[in-house]
Amino acid sequence: MRGLLLLCGVVLIQLLAAQTDAQGSKSKWQTLTGFSPRVIARGGFSGLFPDSSIDAYNFAMLTSVEDVVLWCDLQLTKDGAGICFPGLTMSNASNIEAAYPNRTNTYLVNGVSTQGWFTIDFSLKDLNKVNLIRGILSRSERFDGNGYSILTVQDVNTELKPQGLWLNVQHEAFYAQHNLSMTTFLTTASKTIIIDFISSPEVNFFKKIAGRFGRILVPKSYVLPLDDKQYLLPSTSLVQDAHKAGLEVFVSGFANDVDIAHDYSYDPVSEYLSFVDNGNFSVDGVLSDFPISASASVECFSHMGRNATKQVDFLVISKNGASGDYPGCTDLAYAKAIKDGADVIDCSVQMSSDGTPFCSSSIDLGKTTMVAQTPLRNRSTNVPEISSLGGIYTFSLTWPEIQTLTPAISNPYRTYNMFRNPNERNAGKLVSLSDFLNLAKNSTSLSGVLISVENAAYLRENQGLDVVKAVLDTLTETGYTNITTKKVMIQSTNSSVLLDFKKQSRYETVYKVEETIRDILDSAIEDIKRFASAVVIVKSSVFPDSEGFVTGQTNVVERLQKSQLPVYVELFQNEFVSQPYDFFSDANVEINSYVTGAGVNGTVTEFPFTAARYRRNRCLGSKETPPYMAPVQPGGLLQVVNHASLPPAEAPNPVFTDADVTEPPLPPVTAKAPTSTTPGTPSKPSTNAPAPSGQTRLTLSLLLSVFPMAIASLLLL
Repeated sequence: MRGLLLLCGVVLIQLLAAQTDAQGSKSKWQTLTGFSPRVIARGGFSGLFPDSSIDAYNFAMLTSVEDVVLWCDLQLTKDGAGICFPGLTMSNASNIEAAYPNRTNTYLVNGVSTQGWFTIDFSLKDLNKVNLIRGILSRSERFDGNGYSILTVQDVNTELKPQGLWLNVQHEAFYAQHNLSMTTFLTTASKTIIIDFISSPEVNFFKKIAGRFGRILVPKSYVLPLDDKQYLLPSTSLVQDAHKAGLEVFVSGFANDVDIAHDYSYDPVSEYLSFVDNGNFSVDGVLSDFPISASASVECFSHMGRNATKQVDFLVISKNGASGDYPGCTDLAYAKAIKDGADVIDCSVQMSSDGTPFCSSSIDLGKTTMVAQTPLRNRSTNVPEISSLGGIYTFSLTWPEIQTLTPAISNPYRTYNMFRNPNERNAGKLVSLSDFLNLAKNSTSLSGVLISVENAAYLRENQGLDVVKAVLDTLTETGYTNITTKKVMIQSTNSSVLLDFKKQSRYETVYKVEETIRDILDSAIEDIKRFASAVVIVKSSVFPDSEGFVTGQTNVVERLQKSQLPVYVELFQNEFVSQPYDFFSDANVEINSYVTGAGVNGTVTEFPFTAARYRRNRCLGSKETPPYMAPVQPGGLLQVVNHASLPPAEAPNPVFTDADVTEPPLPPVTAKAPTSTTPGTPSKPSTNAPAPSGQTRLTLSLLLSVFPMAIASLLLL
């Protein structure tokens, strides 16, 4: 196996110095040394800043473990200078094409004719005109105008003084063909620089500089392979075999903003933990574009059982159950939400034509089931009061008909070719409100349920269905009027609905403000307090954004909490495209920003496991919060962006007023008139429907943030 690894280009050795003392308790880790795995920052914090730029390296050091190792892809210029640059050709991660449009060349690289701007055609002085830019298009281009210079190995050592330096030599043979010697450079550089690690895919290179191999560097798939559907296969024995042979194993390929195994539910911390804390082995180090996530995984989330003590208290409220892993509002989604540690599971109540209340994330079954592929697709109707588009609405089908439907998982980011748990995309079954309440009642871990009610006025006036009465009757039938161990919360965007519940019951009521707001009037708060005991707001009402950059923080949370109204925020998702660039494509960083930064009382999430695990991480209980678990400074990232690259100013979000709250009372239930029309005939729009609440639907936008400690340090550079 050792020979195969070497031939595959996964050789790693330590050139000179012994590995510095690692953090962590020796007794806890299954690494070769017993110390915690090393965190290696590939090109610095290259997931945010241009690879190998001064800010990428500095930010990695400021937000990672103390002994973070800085990775430099070593290239040589035509005058023999060693520079840190991610590739042999330079067009992908620099503006060299604009600086030297006519300096392309063609060379054989590993036997393949390759055209481009090669480092060997430029002197170090030539490269003074070249700046680093992003090399991966899915990452932010806002830093491309910052004028980052290409750094030499000496620059990295002198300006940053890293605890560890790793040089990756990818093309030693190519340089040798052009009379440039990596061996000579390394020998000379090592006289003034401590080079802790060297890696290369070329075995002959190591024969020139060393006689032993003490470490190996392998891709993730060598340890935890995937099948053709991106699900994990059983782990290999590579790590255990290497450790038996006295070899350390470092693993490459970690980046939060690339597809990972579906088993991880788009959560990078779960992926890191599967390599460093799986109970069977631990790799000795991880190479990451996002060293903050690797650092937190090792130092905060490792060796933490499901029953670990909560370090911070906030409600974890599911959104349609664990709908990131299973079709929403199904028995499987609710069971997983409970297993994953949710405090409160939710049911968005819909009504069938025969008056059965059940759970579904949408009143349009075409959005939540495979009804469009069944004969029931002819029940499609146009209901302007609900949508400008036609739909197959719940009130057009009986509950027995609905029970025959196959549920469908939500894929909100299919345009990015990101799909949730495809093996289970149609798993589970829809549940009635009664079944939902009984499931929750029998759970010993849940503290309560949240029942969401929308479209009540339309259902009363046009379909003869009283969803308020149906919910109250079901709560009574399932014994919730006598239960003191389970909290019942009724949520709606309509004040009229909550007032109706308030008059008829003593359940807690939660007012949902769907519109993104920048402030809320005292009069509106007082109005809300008449009918609600808590408020749900969207994320951008806490951290407003402009084209993906957080511009600051509102005082909406503070003002509501001062009036004794707990604040829950939605919607939290794990997919990196749902988060701002400077939440580092990590749902844990985002949750931390809202909980320890903004102080919200609860998170509404499609991935309850991530939020429930976050609040148990031991770094939250530390006397001094480490940088990788520090709250963010809203708007701080904008200070690092070149002024010319700043997004244009946008109109401010509105202030929420009492006029946005006030609504006419719910209309009485109107008996549905007999009709001779066939199913699928559009219903006649009502002319007496109550006015909307004044709220608009939220389009999920990217929020941006940055750590105050790191930003302050960057600004001082």
